[in-house]
Amino acid sequence: MFDTMVLTKVVAALCATLLFFLVGKWAAETIYLPAHGDHHAAVYPIIEEDDGADAVEVVEEAVDVMALYAEADAAAGEGLWRNCRACHSLEEGQNGTGPTLHGVVGRPIDGVDGFNYSGALLALGDTWTVEALDTFLENPREAAPGTRMSYRGLSSIDDRLNLIAYLEAASQ
Repeated sequence: MFDTMVLTKVVAALCATLLFFLVGKWAAETIYLPAHGDHHAAVYPIIEEDDGADAVEVVEEAVDVMALYAEADAAAGEGLWRNCRACHSLEEGQNGTGPTLHGVVGRPIDGVDGFNYSGALLALGDTWTVEALDTFLENPREAAPGTRMSYRGLSSIDDRLNLIAYLEAASQ
């Protein structure tokens, strides 16, 4: 049963496997690593200016959330609602894992009777304003450390404002 033909097939299979991984490594390096030599790298250089100070200043552009909210599209926010409806409801008085979102815009942050809120949300303020909802929906765990909401957030400000517009329109 164990003759030279079987041994030859085993060695050929090992060589073919090694060759497959070597070609894969070469292809991955060609695609993902920057070029060397006279070629320009496919990455952006980071230019650091040394002004003698150790502190790094972070400059953020101020975004007028309310001006963008005036242009928000509630119909586009309806498609984003699918991320929320696993835990929330739009029917008044019907809580899920999370509280009902009926009338959430302008409502007190801990305003749903019978729902056990985490104290972390109270750090956002007293009411769910458009700005507070925008901040919270961007990254719930960062905006309210200790919150029980496990959603990772929406990175696009347009998506967040469209969702808020949908929540407000659906509550009317």
